[in-house]
Amino acid sequence: MNTKKQLRRTAAAGTAIMLIAVPAAAQAQDSTGIEKQATLGNVTVTARRTTMRGSGAENLTSMFRGELFKAACCNLGESFTNNPSVDVNYSDAATGARQIRLLGLAGTYVQMLTENLPDFRGAALPYGLGYVPGSWMKSIQVSKGNSSVKNGYEAMTGQINVEYLKPEDETGATVNIYGNTMERLEADAEGNIHIGGSKNLSTEILGHFENNWSNHDGNDDGFQDAPNIRQYNLMNRWYWTTGHYMFHGGLSLINEHRAFGQTAMHAGGTMPATAADELWKGYVDTQRYTAYMKHAYMFGDRANSNIALMGNFTMHEQQAAYGRRTYDVNEKSAYASLMFETTPGEHNISAGLSWNYDFLHEHAAGERIVWRQGSTLLPYATFDGGRTSETVPGAYLQYTYNHNGRFIGMAGLRVDHSNVYGTFVTPRAHIKWVVSDWLTLRASAGKGYRTPHALAENNNLLASGKWIAIDRLRQERAWNYGAAANMHLPLFGRTVTLNTEYYYTRFSEQALVDYDEDAMTISIHNLDGRSYSHTLQADATCELFRGFDLSAAYRYNIVRATYGGRLLWKPLQSRYKALMSMSWRPDPGLWQFDMTFALNGGGRLPQADGRETSFHAYPTLNMQVKRSFRHFDIYVGGENLTNYRQKNPVIAAAEPWSTAFDATQTYAPLTGAMGYASIRINLGNRL
Repeated sequence: MNTKKQLRRTAAAGTAIMLIAVPAAAQAQDSTGIEKQATLGNVTVTARRTTMRGSGAENLTSMFRGELFKAACCNLGESFTNNPSVDVNYSDAATGARQIRLLGLAGTYVQMLTENLPDFRGAALPYGLGYVPGSWMKSIQVSKGNSSVKNGYEAMTGQINVEYLKPEDETGATVNIYGNTMERLEADAEGNIHIGGSKNLSTEILGHFENNWSNHDGNDDGFQDAPNIRQYNLMNRWYWTTGHYMFHGGLSLINEHRAFGQTAMHAGGTMPATAADELWKGYVDTQRYTAYMKHAYMFGDRANSNIALMGNFTMHEQQAAYGRRTYDVNEKSAYASLMFETTPGEHNISAGLSWNYDFLHEHAAGERIVWRQGSTLLPYATFDGGRTSETVPGAYLQYTYNHNGRFIGMAGLRVDHSNVYGTFVTPRAHIKWVVSDWLTLRASAGKGYRTPHALAENNNLLASGKWIAIDRLRQERAWNYGAAANMHLPLFGRTVTLNTEYYYTRFSEQALVDYDEDAMTISIHNLDGRSYSHTLQADATCELFRGFDLSAAYRYNIVRATYGGRLLWKPLQSRYKALMSMSWRPDPGLWQFDMTFALNGGGRLPQADGRETSFHAYPTLNMQVKRSFRHFDIYVGGENLTNYRQKNPVIAAAEPWSTAFDATQTYAPLTGAMGYASIRINLGNRL
């Protein structure tokens, strides 16, 4: 097989390829065991694993396309199947909203970034994980604990940054078509052009369409197991460089309609509905527009100094109905950052200014939605006229000392001023120490803040008949402390990579979603007492034999908060997770077999409605087979092959207009086993 063909097949198999011109010489494996190099004449081919731990002080892991393609990975929310640290669960049994959990806490405490710009905040939180198609992503970086102060003050448990395919990448196009047994169809296309045949000016177009038309009701409770979703997603990106200057910019738009609720049957699925019956139905219509830009100037000095200006603007419009309730929101967000960075020798200094603006105009109408001020209940729309705005200018300074990569110390401080909450200070620090070639230690500590938007971030709670009672919320504040050890241990001629981590998060202010107040109310109120999480995780990976990788992980969470004067476990989340993942790619890399088994631990159920007080552990199993050809790949697989699904996820499904009705108490899969098939066509040189 010629070298070029082997490279294309290796890339198709999910291995990141980098070509580096060097003199002919043998290349040794580095101490981390991640890189493997072979020399061909004066070109070195470097193959990296599909995941890689960052070399800096932060506890960061990167997932590349080879890792993402080990599962169906139709969107960002479905791309963490093999990740032991990140859980993605349905937020309710009606709308299809999904939420990330990291370090045992909700995704609201994870700062979401797209190419290092804040994104998917506020009203986009419940559904934002479905706005990033899987085939658009080049990589995902997951950073645990408090991250750098460069990107703001909002990260409390970590950051997740998505890198899209780049306009300046190798020219070409890909087309991806996906379908599953739940009657879901998706089509993606992306391609780029180097204008004038040069990478100095490039443009890229990415398109996505999905349609789920099924009214599947596997448990015969009269409610769809998954919503009907029709989404159009389009993005255009540009890249230009000349001399020491570089520009990145682009526009995107999303139009999505999701419909959910009762089918044309009574609850129980035994009798057709009559004309006099009123079915519980709902929809969420979203129009989202985003523009971003990045300007960078590299001075070309020995200190690698540069200055950058970047920012984005988003307009998010949403009209929704949940039975007899309606909720409309118009949110506008703008962010800008001016940054200067220089690296003289072992020192790195970064300083910058930032500005963040959020405007929220919301209107909620219908039964049992109130603001609560002490014992006074007010209709939701009367509070602040439904309009809120916050402007936060800030500045930061960060210093990093790097001694040959063996010891790295990073300390940052930022000061921000909110027109709503006043001035606040964010300190953060990270340390990395490479004790030996087989042991690396990390530690971190820092503070985070965020502005809660009670209904915008939790509008899926309206899929309930309960009272929704919302207090005036304070700014959330939390300290996070973490420590990690990374080891490379020899075992029977192989190297086992072992990671152990511990993180502690303590809130001084928090907005709590409280199911335990009483049986007829879901309240969102300020913390009155203690709230904290402890997370302990150990994971190991090893190449057992050529082409066969095995990973295993175990995580235990202790997450408690004060509800009604009682310190209780957080409801609706598993206390532990055990995961095993196997991947086999036999030579010459044309076939790939992947399997992931997870055991999700039990947890607490809300106690106010008199139901069971806990749920049990449950297993899930995902499998996939991929066959690579010259210009296309075929994927066939299945998800949740253990066929486990939550029993009766819709409480009082036969009484959708009562206060007992609730579709928001979900903790496990809502659908049974599902099969899928996909074809990915590669035209040109795109990886």
